[in-house]
Amino acid sequence: MPDTMSVSMPARAARPSVARAIRAALEESDPRAKAMKTRQVARDWRLGRLAFVFDTTMPAMPGRPERPELLSPRDMPRRRKAGSERSRIALWHSLAHIEFIAIDLALDMAGRFGGQMGPGFVSDFLSVAADEAMHYALIERHLSTMGSHYGALPAHGGLWDAAHATRLDVAARLAVVPMVLEARALDVTPATHDRVKAAGDARGAAILKRILDDEIRHVRFGAIHFDDEAKRRNEDPANLWKMLVSRHFRGTVKPPFNDSARSAAGLSRDFYAALV
Repeated sequence: MPDTMSVSMPARAARPSVARAIRAALEESDPRAKAMKTRQVARDWRLGRLAFVFDTTMPAMPGRPERPELLSPRDMPRRRKAGSERSRIALWHSLAHIEFIAIDLALDMAGRFGGQMGPGFVSDFLSVAADEAMHYALIERHLSTMGSHYGALPAHGGLWDAAHATRLDVAARLAVVPMVLEARALDVTPATHDRVKAAGDARGAAILKRILDDEIRHVRFGAIHFDDEAKRRNEDPANLWKMLVSRHFRGTVKPPFNDSARSAAGLSRDFYAALV
């Protein structure tokens, strides 16, 4: 009989690392390809095809398409007359840009901080990234029904600034991105939804309703992980959040607030009321 101890079985191929898969999606510059790669990364992670290994760093700047032209806020064109076709296209183009950058923000969150925060953190923010990719695809398709496309108009060039400013501290990133920027979407999306619905755009209203529902969950992920990180630091979560937002967020936290949606997402007024 052969010596069973010396018989080698075919080695199982090592699973690719989740960090390298995330980086590949971040570096993709074509918007549609980035959305597809992001959803694939999230799917592969969920199905156990990627290893919890962080063997590469995240890029300082994700891949960007040649268009849209990115402008500073003061150089952005004024909004067209409300109700016009150009105004409608401008609205949806702006929303497409926000969702496109949101893909990168969620990917970078998972890839930059996942190694220290654990597999559950990676799962949460890859699911956020997949949602943002779906939102982008829905909006880009809606734009196409208006005879336009993402890249046809200039876009805000500062949406990645928050990621750069918080690149060294997971608590700061959580405080600013999900708990300020995405929380702001909870405040403004309902009014946008109502205007779009009143204008007879039922499909657009349905897209915005889906985005609002998903954003509540995204903000909740941020609030949960921020609370856990604050406890690890022996800090009061609300006080830590206020300090980090004051230090790292260049804008202002201002009303009106959608208190019910914020509460559903785990953000009590104890966090944001004092910064108004």
